[in-house]
Amino acid sequence: MGCKFEPCTDMKPLSDQKDEIPSRAVENCGVSDQACHGKCQSCDNDVKPFCAEVNGISSLIGSHTDGKALKENCGACSFTCDHADALVEDIKGSVARSDHVENADPDGCLTAKNGSCMAVDDLPQEFEREQAGGTLEELFFSNDEEEDDSDWDPTSSLVVNRWFCLNCTMPNVGGVTNCLNCHELKGSGISGYDAFKSQIAQAALVSPDTELPPVSTAIGFDERMLLHSELEVKPNPHPERPDRLRAIAASLAAAGIFPSKCALVPPREITKEELLLVHTPDHIESVEQTKNMLYSYFTSDTYANGHSACAAKLAAGLCADLASLIVSERVQNGFAMVRPPGHHAGVKQAMGFCLHNNAAVAALAAKRAGAKKVLIVDWDVHHGNGTQEIFEGDSSVLYISLHRHEYGNFYPGTGAADEVGILGGQGFSVNIPWSRGGVGDNDYIFAFQNVVLPIAAEFAPDITIISAGFDAARGDPLGCCDVTPMGYSIMTSLLSAYSKGRLLVILEGGYNLRSISSSATEVVKVLVGEGSGFHFESSPSKEGLKTVLQVMKIQQQFWPVLGPTYALLQEQQGLVFPKSTNKANGLKKRKHSGGPRPFWWKFGSKRFLYKALYEGRHLRKIKGSGEGKAIDSAEP
Repeated sequence: MGCKFEPCTDMKPLSDQKDEIPSRAVENCGVSDQACHGKCQSCDNDVKPFCAEVNGISSLIGSHTDGKALKENCGACSFTCDHADALVEDIKGSVARSDHVENADPDGCLTAKNGSCMAVDDLPQEFEREQAGGTLEELFFSNDEEEDDSDWDPTSSLVVNRWFCLNCTMPNVGGVTNCLNCHELKGSGISGYDAFKSQIAQAALVSPDTELPPVSTAIGFDERMLLHSELEVKPNPHPERPDRLRAIAASLAAAGIFPSKCALVPPREITKEELLLVHTPDHIESVEQTKNMLYSYFTSDTYANGHSACAAKLAAGLCADLASLIVSERVQNGFAMVRPPGHHAGVKQAMGFCLHNNAAVAALAAKRAGAKKVLIVDWDVHHGNGTQEIFEGDSSVLYISLHRHEYGNFYPGTGAADEVGILGGQGFSVNIPWSRGGVGDNDYIFAFQNVVLPIAAEFAPDITIISAGFDAARGDPLGCCDVTPMGYSIMTSLLSAYSKGRLLVILEGGYNLRSISSSATEVVKVLVGEGSGFHFESSPSKEGLKTVLQVMKIQQQFWPVLGPTYALLQEQQGLVFPKSTNKANGLKKRKHSGGPRPFWWKFGSKRFLYKALYEGRHLRKIKGSGEGKAIDSAEP
């Protein structure tokens, strides 16, 4: 289940590839999926980290990067070094990141010379490229000084022609026709977005100023958010890319949900006064300044271009208006199909692909519209450190997060079970930190039934906001968990029973296009009343039960309603998972049911994947042809 790789058998020896240059995925913007520190496999020099969220990329397992962060370890990452720079072709006409755009309107939307907002199609999609160096030595050694290469072994640095999957951004060997991670066909793309785009004009509009009768479901979307993309060409495509929205939009149109079953909220940019309720003036100004730059970075994985300030304000504005419409009962529920995401953005910093905190903006907008208590449930695979920071002292906003944590080794490293809030907000931060990857429907729904729902019922919110990251979905390259579209549908349905059905779903992460589109569509089906009725009996894993019991033990002092269930589960734990059963019967312990898991899940790092899949298999094939001695000396 989840990320599965099949062996590659058609890799060629180096002697057959010496004229090949690694391919570049120009269809997407590129950045390495995660940052960590190490040594280059070829030159033994220090590696330069590139981060991409694996929700903003980080030096922690699983995703994003932040310099201040959090505990250091190897996250899902790819390595690069100074010598590898020669592999990156020169881009003709490229501009330094500090270059200024000729025109930018005061509201932050980049404009062309004619003064109109630049269309999505105007962004550069392809660049002319030149080959850097004509020999293997020139490709791998960029030092102009003459070096002694008498001991240089061409097999010590393998040049592999790679392509990047448009569905999940994972690298593949050139000869493979289907992605080894998600099995998507090489070169396949998104179809159906044009159908969604053509129907936008037909959708009913709902806003505080309209006099239309109340509608069931509203969607927040604006095409200008597609202009937020990474312009600097890098070796790997950045996972937080515009195609995420296109894939979801196409799926909603194909399912017949849009525009016939939901209304559209007119877009607007959030005001500075509204943002000041969440972020510091310096943070707001730093995001605003990006409109004057071709491209820039807040962290090594959190990019911005000349359109990003506009996109971030549109995303926050749509979330605020949806929350207000729901609280005022103009709309029953809503889906904010927005980017950039927001739950990592704190009071004064952008990180993890996030610029402004959309969920926090929506929560405060809901309170201004009359809500007394707001529940935020964050099921993104990464902890929403920004949202927790903003509300950790506020007892009117209850924040519950289910996330992969691994004792602080998974990005962003925050969100331990004992982080319960501060001062008057103690007990209003509830963290359910999974201790491993591969967590699926059973564990998530078990946590809902025994922690999330009892606390939500006791809290009695006026509106529920879901920070809906879909990177815990099966097949996501960064989260490496196993939640299915049906699992997300069940969790949404369970939450819709609270706050009188007033529910706002805000898109956060999720980087496998098929997973994110199918999961989001199932969630919206629940919002429009098409969710199937079902009764789900969850049977947690041993690790999942242990995590839930740990959370209940801590939170029962703030939420006594958990006490009886906690005592009952403790009694059942020994019956369900007896400590001595396997040893007494001489049985081998099975870590996972349903087949073997990819070994790199244990580490959360693509480093091991790259080494084993692309280098290791190649070396073994060359060894089989009688060149094993030379190859052995090249292995670290």
